[in-house]
Amino acid sequence: MSGPTALWLFADQLGPHFHGTPEHRDRDVLLIRSAAAFAGKPFHRQKLHLVQAALYRLAEDLGDRVTLLDAPDYRTGLRRFGRPVVVHEPNSHAADAFVRRLREEGVVEEILPTPGFVRSKEDFAEWASGRTRFVMEDFYRDQRSRFEVLLEPDGSPAGGHWNYDRDNREPPPKTTRLDVPAPWHPRENPIDERVRAELDQAERDGVLHPVGVDGPRRFAVGRDEAQRALHRFLDHRLSAFGPHQDAMLTHDWAMAHALLSVPLNLGLLDPLDVVRQAEQRWRDGTAALESVEGFVRQVLGWREWVWHLYWHLGPDYLRRNALQARRKLPDWWWELDADAVEAACLRTALAGVRDRGYAHHIERLMVLGNHALQRGYDPAELNAWFATAFVDGFPWVMPANVIGMSQYADGGIVGTKPYAAGGAYVNRMSDHCGGCVYDPKRRTGPRACPFTAGYWAFLDRNEERLRGNHRMRQPLQGLRRLRDLDEVVAQEADRDHF
Repeated sequence: MSGPTALWLFADQLGPHFHGTPEHRDRDVLLIRSAAAFAGKPFHRQKLHLVQAALYRLAEDLGDRVTLLDAPDYRTGLRRFGRPVVVHEPNSHAADAFVRRLREEGVVEEILPTPGFVRSKEDFAEWASGRTRFVMEDFYRDQRSRFEVLLEPDGSPAGGHWNYDRDNREPPPKTTRLDVPAPWHPRENPIDERVRAELDQAERDGVLHPVGVDGPRRFAVGRDEAQRALHRFLDHRLSAFGPHQDAMLTHDWAMAHALLSVPLNLGLLDPLDVVRQAEQRWRDGTAALESVEGFVRQVLGWREWVWHLYWHLGPDYLRRNALQARRKLPDWWWELDADAVEAACLRTALAGVRDRGYAHHIERLMVLGNHALQRGYDPAELNAWFATAFVDGFPWVMPANVIGMSQYADGGIVGTKPYAAGGAYVNRMSDHCGGCVYDPKRRTGPRACPFTAGYWAFLDRNEERLRGNHRMRQPLQGLRRLRDLDEVVAQEADRDHF
């Protein structure tokens, strides 16, 4: 008598909540390393390393239960496997359409709900029904109530407030680094050596064309590593996370951030378990409520929200371009050429992407995204850049973040206003401006800050499109009071260096 149907796992479905539950632990597991999945796109070298190492690590951990196949594409790999499979819902529109076709052909027996997110698509559709604007705070509060996270016995929010963001916006201290224990760091092993050799060969053969630099692996690729990284953050860094989570320091790329997006997005950590463990640190008195709430908001709120919006808004969402931004992304973005940039904040953020495939959320939104918004880069191209250049970038991660929140290309479905800001914001929230060649207080002349001047040029270019947004009324009134506006606009139109 044959056993249960084999379980086919994608490379972002690698944790025991995907393959180790009572429903699945007796199933054989199929992993396919598809050459087509990475060919033709400029993925970061370190992202390729993480995904390949994670596949090898799971195969090693599960032993004879796993069949790991190298194939030119998934269909060929399934044909070589030669048996029907079941599969969890994949995390991209293309993969979803593919597995549905395979189900019609009988190759896939069943498409199972994903355990990688805590709320089902059906539940989200019910919540979203009738809404034309999707405010994350509304969804987040509903999540907290639904899953009973950080609540008092009567169902009210812990501490009397749903959101402690006001306590988590401190500028950086007058030091080069936060006084916080270092994050967990992996020890490389023979799997890393094997992956690095294979990627080197693929580059020499012209099979892969990655961007960024190779470097020491910084993120977890196995279940045990993911647990150690999680506990290091929860036990030693969580309380320090909250106050300075929006700040930037030139020489402290990690600060007190969790650095768990990679193991979460590889499916190595169960997000609800992560949230429960963080909540317990507050209930035990070992972590401050405002820090725990800020972290819970990232995992139970933001992460879930962007995943559900990816499906709810559909593939056409990538074509939204409400501000008619058409400029091509410069080569120095695609090449991660931080040395071509003079603005300290932009150079630091881009160097972080080059060297680590990572920048924290404020660097993404208020430096990289802010610059792209001001310069009118095409939002779909920018979305593709974020999805490939970042080690935690996957197709579902970026659209609501980039098309919606960062670039306001959806006209306000996700964000209530464009996240444009001048150099004063960067100066307040970072240590970048003190030694920069540009002056955040200047908007004209050779030392004019490209963020300060670019902010006003952006408002001038989009004044008609933004006039109906009540949150933009005051900035647009300020725009018309600038006596040197024509000079600023002409200067920024000609600017070819930043």
